Amino acid sequence: MTTPSPAHPDPSLDDAELAAALADGAGHVLRALRADVDAAGGDFDPRELKNAGDAAAQSWLAAALTHARPEDAVLSEEAKDGAARLDADRVWIIDPLDGTREFAERTEDGSWRDDFAVHVALWVRGQEDATAGPGGLAAAAVALPARQVVHTTVTPSSAKDLDEAAEAVLAGDRTLRIAASRSRPPQFVADLARRDDVELVPMGSAGVKVVSAVDGTVDAYVHGGGQYEWDSAAPVGVALAAGHTATRLDGSPLEYNRQDPWLPDLFVCHPALTAHLRAALQEVGVAIKEGAQS
Repeated sequence: MTTPSPAHPDPSLDDAELAAALADGAGHVLRALRADVDAAGGDFDPRELKNAGDAAAQSWLAAALTHARPEDAVLSEEAKDGAARLDADRVWIIDPLDGTREFAERTEDGSWRDDFAVHVALWVRGQEDATAGPGGLAAAAVALPARQVVHTTVTPSSAKDLDEAAEAVLAGDRTLRIAASRSRPPQFVADLARRDDVELVPMGSAGVKVVSAVDGTVDAYVHGGGQYEWDSAAPVGVALAAGHTATRLDGSPLEYNRQDPWLPDLFVCHPALTAHLRAALQEVGVAIKEGAQS
């Protein structure tokens, strides 16, 4: 990498500020890799660039966390998992590069895709939030490096700002917009798209999909069939701080820092539309638990 790596965040930052600084710093690392490609003439091997992005962002985040919070445990997609985190009181859950395909891909006009993300979340034992289990998400940040935006729990947006848009859906004045995979949406999402009152909005990484629901680009993101804790922890933390509903697909609470980090499904929605979307999901065959948040 020809561009210098960003300095590690100051350890005196509080946890929420640190999460934001970590996500932003890893984003700088990823943008620098793309800048190096452009400086070298623009030719690249997508697989090599994907691997380089994963490795560089992981390396910087690991060093930065060791510098800022050396006593904390870490669960990362790009690092070997260890049993020690299960007994830890503080665990950082990170995805150094969410959306490797999008990171190493250009659009038809030759510009880089912008729908990839960096996820940084902190799980704290005993923390109370809308998730379940022995702890909760105390801080979170989702960086969208190509857009130079970081969504955080420090200054979250508010679901109330989107109430008018939600009311338009409930009144039948516009479709319910759902973030969806560009290439492989789950079957139940495809079934939803056949409804006249639902519109799928294709986009890249899970982090981008969730923050698109938070910022009002879409109304919701629903997923089934394959994710891990690092895919959703930071986006869920940001969504919860903004007042959105965030649960498992069936309405049961999300749990983090479990022995098996497989967490295959997700439901994120504006709170005013939660019951409406759950009803639509039931109509296409998705089981919803009794008493699910609505």
